[in-house]
Amino acid sequence: TCSGIVPMKGRAEAISITDFGGVGDGRTLNTWAFHKAIYRIQHLRRRGGTLLYVPPGVWLTGSFNLTSHMTLYLARGAVIKATQDTSNWRLIDPLPSYGRGRELPGGRYISLIHGDGVHDVIITGEYGTIDGQGDVWWNMWRQRSLRFTRPGLVEFMNSRDILISNVIFRNSPFWNIHPVYCSNVVIRYVTILAPSDSPNTDGIDPDSSSNVCIEDSYISTGDDLVAVKSGWDEYGMAFRRPSYGITIRRITGSSPFAGIAVGSETSGGIENVLVENINLSNMGIGIHIKTNVGRGGYIKNITISDVNMNTTRKGLRIAGNVGDHPDDNYNPNAVPFVDGITIKNVWGVNVLQPGTIQGIKGSPFTRVCLSNVKLWGEVPWKCTDVSGAALEVQPWPCSELTTTTG
Repeated sequence: TCSGIVPMKGRAEAISITDFGGVGDGRTLNTWAFHKAIYRIQHLRRRGGTLLYVPPGVWLTGSFNLTSHMTLYLARGAVIKATQDTSNWRLIDPLPSYGRGRELPGGRYISLIHGDGVHDVIITGEYGTIDGQGDVWWNMWRQRSLRFTRPGLVEFMNSRDILISNVIFRNSPFWNIHPVYCSNVVIRYVTILAPSDSPNTDGIDPDSSSNVCIEDSYISTGDDLVAVKSGWDEYGMAFRRPSYGITIRRITGSSPFAGIAVGSETSGGIENVLVENINLSNMGIGIHIKTNVGRGGYIKNITISDVNMNTTRKGLRIAGNVGDHPDDNYNPNAVPFVDGITIKNVWGVNVLQPGTIQGIKGSPFTRVCLSNVKLWGEVPWKCTDVSGAALEVQPWPCSELTTTTG
């Protein structure tokens, strides 16, 4: 386990949301109660920090910000439920590494639970639920009536020493858990659920962040289960904040998109990612490493091992032609550098197509190495603009990957 980078800790005092007028009847809006409770934690600054207890009940609320040295603790049977009144949802600035909202120009709606510039924050409990009630936002997306980018469930920005564990996340309007510009983040023992047709409900997206540990979780959503990112085209290249030191292990889940993804927003660079012991079923793509011309940046030193996939459209895709652009100002000569991808001990059953590896003409992907990859099926591999090696790969890999015996 890598979870020791942010250990669980007790707090010197505990307060309850009910102490601040909170009512868990599913109808009363508790936004002000959460604001008051967290304001108290922020300004009293108890040595050893404070635990905010959310008892059993349904706690309807708008967005609220966490503060340093606090634990948000959800009891068994506690549900923090987002209000579906979208008209009063607060806007915040776009991320500088994206230059605009990810979906639409301009700002973006703040996540339900937000933290900016905080440290020593824990979200945990007895498998209580954080429910984004995202269907109203999904329908706005489908009807093209959104004015700005949808809110996520939990986002930490510019923060460190963050632990999220033993919580169920449901029905996020957009990405579920998004640590961005963060370091020392542990996410483990979480369950993340959204309908398979819910748009862009990524499970966990570490973004321009370092020393991130994601373990022992179940994710079933409408988009990538875990996607490592680092900024978008010219904005990400200018911001220059890479993602590195990312460990992902013992994840189980299903999605019409990817199980484990790197990209496609890779402009700040992504390196030193370790993925192991992954179990996937009913997937679109098992492993998806994706970038595009105009992204710049790099993807290097990615190791993925011990992956089981059952009923998957495509086992493995490594591609240099995936993803849209924020505007017309991207540099078409900004070509990403992809080198050092090792994928080993992969087993697939009911895999329609084993895989495609499509580098970029004039900038081939290098040192792509497959070992003991068994994706049984009749359809051949497809490869272009790639070099590397293959050992014990079924069906037989493409000729661009030299068959090796060592």
